[in-house]
Amino acid sequence: MILEIVSPEAKLFSGQVTSVTLPGVDGSFQILNNHAPIVSILEKGTIKIAAPSFDFSKEVAGKFTKVNEQTYTLEIASGTIEMKDNKVIVLVD
Repeated sequence: MILEIVSPEAKLFSGQVTSVTLPGVDGSFQILNNHAPIVSILEKGTIKIAAPSFDFSKEVAGKFTKVNEQTYTLEIASGTIEMKDNKVIVLVD
């Protein structure tokens, strides 16, 4: 599935991922390939991204924390997420 993470300043990430874990207002939840359509509000916490490879621009690479070769995390203050047709769009603050 495709994941896009966008902040008011820049597009932080765009690429093919295997899963994304998000800090929802009712607790953390994970989205996998072919997930049902969903729209949700996010609270302060950590987004965990699993992908076969990562390609960050130099401007935003410092915002992500490497867990291992296939997993990175991103701290957010709040946001919203929409999943539809195997495309996840996350708007973050």
